[in-house]
Amino acid sequence: MHVSMKTELRGSTKSLALQNSSTLFNTTPPPQGSLTGAALQGCLGSLDGACIEKLLLHCASALESNDVTLAQQVMWVLNNVASSVGDINQRLTSWFLRALISRASRVCPSTAMSFNGGVTSTIQRRLMSVTELAGYVDLIPWHRFGYCASNSAIFNTIQGYQKVHILDFSITHCMQWPTLIDALAKRPEGPPSLRISVPCCRPPVPPLLNVSGEEVGFRLGNFAKFREVPFEFNVINNSSMSSSTLSSSTSETMCIESSATFHFELLLAQLNPSSLNLQDDEALVVNCQNWLRYLGDESKGDSNSLRDIFLNKIKALNPRIIIVVDEDCELSAPSLTSRITTCFNYLWIPFDALETFLPKDSRQRIEYESDIGHKIENIIGFEGFQRIERLESGFTLSQRMRNAGFFSIPFSEETVREVKALLDEHASGWGMKRDEDHMLVLTWKGHNSVFATAWVPNNGLDIHQDQMGLA
Repeated sequence: MHVSMKTELRGSTKSLALQNSSTLFNTTPPPQGSLTGAALQGCLGSLDGACIEKLLLHCASALESNDVTLAQQVMWVLNNVASSVGDINQRLTSWFLRALISRASRVCPSTAMSFNGGVTSTIQRRLMSVTELAGYVDLIPWHRFGYCASNSAIFNTIQGYQKVHILDFSITHCMQWPTLIDALAKRPEGPPSLRISVPCCRPPVPPLLNVSGEEVGFRLGNFAKFREVPFEFNVINNSSMSSSTLSSSTSETMCIESSATFHFELLLAQLNPSSLNLQDDEALVVNCQNWLRYLGDESKGDSNSLRDIFLNKIKALNPRIIIVVDEDCELSAPSLTSRITTCFNYLWIPFDALETFLPKDSRQRIEYESDIGHKIENIIGFEGFQRIERLESGFTLSQRMRNAGFFSIPFSEETVREVKALLDEHASGWGMKRDEDHMLVLTWKGHNSVFATAWVPNNGLDIHQDQMGLA
């Protein structure tokens, strides 16, 4: 049944109709007499990335100027190009189209738009088991690159310490740590006691797990016990929650609180020596894996952004080392067209990498691409506080770290060798290069994808360099 839907556009004095998919995505081309109908039809069926990017920008400009008619025309062309089972450009286009439809449906709130036979633009994500999550992070070195570089740097930094405390800010549910625990178990002088503290909530982004944080902590504890590494797992709770600690040496069971939203402001108050129970004789390590992008980067008046406040809090803790790993792309621009251009020319990388070894109907590939689609929808479909994907490049991050009073330190040659050995396990398109500020960069066919950096606060630079053998 066809239903014409109308709503008042925000910032517009007139009511514009935005029709549902039965009209918008039919097989009839846009009117030839329309302003851009003929020009847009010239791209129909084209798989050229430059043409698709141009269409996306046309649509974005139309939505920003409330020209719904033009947006409908461009979406019609994009829908005839997009395919969730097509080639790289077609699959990537399908996710950008979803994001633009999602944005359009918010411009016209009463519209529940859909496409391609009624699949909604809201992306449904399945909860993974721990085993599936392990396969997820092993699929391509997108996450393992950061794990390997970080763990090697951490292992070198904590030499000589009998107590190690890691503040872990990451989105992959502690998948990084079994490898480090195993390495510590083999340390000639014996393993240190290891304490890992994680926040009580995480950004509401994939990958999502079907077991609680409590279960993750106990599994880590059991593995550490098997490897004979003294271990504790702590939760950094906000002031409204009770304290909890998980220890492999006791049978006490405590529940990790979770949150559907990322209440980062509540976490800031707990980033102090007392709440974290920091000890003078332990080496403090701060690990940030794909995390900083979810902290607000906008300053309000004379106040610092949440991202800068976080770094200032961390610096005050005087950690032995802080590791920052993230995707090497600038996606925090306020301009929608700028974000589309950058996003389209960056996120082809994982699509292309998956194309090399997984069939189009592979469940692993479909779910991985769906998670990328979730990211695209947030980058393109939302503004304000709802747009939590505010990624900044390694270059911009390095500037931020220096402004916050940190100094970059190089990764050791041993770390470089370990990362190269890891990449040898994957497709030949993956590579690594060293960039400015001692940065390690994961590349795909020569294009930057993920960066890893190591830092120390300037208030302890000489001591840090001496203990790391860098002075």
